[in-house]
Amino acid sequence: MKSVPVSAPTPIRATKSICPVCYCIIDARLYEENGAVYMEKSCAEHGTFKDLCWSDYQLYRLFEAKDIEVAGRRGIKENNGECPFACGLCPQHESSTVLGVIDVTMRCNLRCPTCFAKSNDKGNGSGHEKDAEIEELKAIIDNFASNTNAAGLQFSGGEPTLRNDLPELISYARKKFEHVEVNTNGIKMAESEEYCKEIESAGTSVIYLQFDGVTEEPYEKLRGRKLLEVKKKAIENHRNAGPNPAIVLVPTIVKGVNDYQIGAIIKFAIENSDIIRGVNFQPISFCGRTSYTENERITVSDVISKIEEQTGFLRRDDFLPPSQMSVLLGTLGKSEVGCHFSCGAFSYLVVEKNGKAEEKVEPITKYVNLERLAAAYKKKKKIPVFTALRSIRPGFLKEFFIEFVKSHDYRDLSDLHFNLLFIGSMHFMDTYNFDFARLRKCVIHYGLSDGRIVPFCSHNNIHRGEKSVFVYRRERGER
Repeated sequence: MKSVPVSAPTPIRATKSICPVCYCIIDARLYEENGAVYMEKSCAEHGTFKDLCWSDYQLYRLFEAKDIEVAGRRGIKENNGECPFACGLCPQHESSTVLGVIDVTMRCNLRCPTCFAKSNDKGNGSGHEKDAEIEELKAIIDNFASNTNAAGLQFSGGEPTLRNDLPELISYARKKFEHVEVNTNGIKMAESEEYCKEIESAGTSVIYLQFDGVTEEPYEKLRGRKLLEVKKKAIENHRNAGPNPAIVLVPTIVKGVNDYQIGAIIKFAIENSDIIRGVNFQPISFCGRTSYTENERITVSDVISKIEEQTGFLRRDDFLPPSQMSVLLGTLGKSEVGCHFSCGAFSYLVVEKNGKAEEKVEPITKYVNLERLAAAYKKKKKIPVFTALRSIRPGFLKEFFIEFVKSHDYRDLSDLHFNLLFIGSMHFMDTYNFDFARLRKCVIHYGLSDGRIVPFCSHNNIHRGEKSVFVYRRERGER
């Protein structure tokens, strides 16, 4: 029997990364091998590291071709030689803030075995024993409002609902931003319908609900206890919290733990699409409180493949790189989604109920010519009404879309989203797959009390532990 020849690796690009042991800045290369995309890098002291970045090279190239490369681009002013340790945003950063994130507490009412923030009920072990004062957090909100054109803010942590003044923070943020999210495990929501009404009436736009599966097994492995009924109760309590309550399910996906439930999670979202506005799958990032296990690595293209296999109605061709969301946000007048094409993927489902026992579910590509809209947006930096009329199939969706295109108003964009179900994936980096090219195009930024605005992945891998470049240099014996 003849052996099948293994193709030689195909170079993709060179980049910079960090050693996952000593955090030295080192050279790295991305290459294709046997149909997948890998990163390889070597540290003089700690050896060579190889990690899977995308399992599907052809899909990687397709996303690269569909990318709106210039979206949200900031000019690189100078090289200060300290990226990623001098983030704030440093002059080398290439993209603007789309979503601002504020950790309002590091306390939590869970101690999940998997937590990129290392949150627990006694702080994160990094000196943040006390919550920030509310005026300090308001100053961070003001900083985002004054110095970015972000589309919205997210309150995170820790578990933000542990702060008694969270409704006040939400209300304050809504004076500055039309979109305010709360990232939560849902425990407090499950305990009280009144609390759901309180945070909703304060101005919450959407709840980002940790939701890892439709059985108890993923919660026991990832969260340390059974939580499925808690999640369902939180959803039920929030269902009547206001006129337009909205929830996005946020599953952390680990290979062999819950990747077989990806389709079932989407089905659950469809069944509850009166309140659930989307599912944002997050392949596990090996930072914070988790251990690196190579066979648990799952990538954006793996998630897309599982969606295709497990749903039957969403195909890989229905997904787009994140930059194409600029078609909506840019038309709204907010920062474009200028992150790297390999950071994530998104699509939408159109769910039509029409009083029938079973919903009609189709991808948005059946209704909208997304490529035509993107091409028009690249030229005009907005969606021309004429192009929208030519690109959208007649029906209820067209009416909502045209209304938004005419008004450029957040409320009309919100109405459009309330008639769609977002399906996306965002893969945050860890020290093993850390890629400076991706980092410099990050659009999700933490606001810190010292006034800095820091990219998500550098914060969670480097800055969260309060280690500056000077500390790393000292630990490595450098001056």
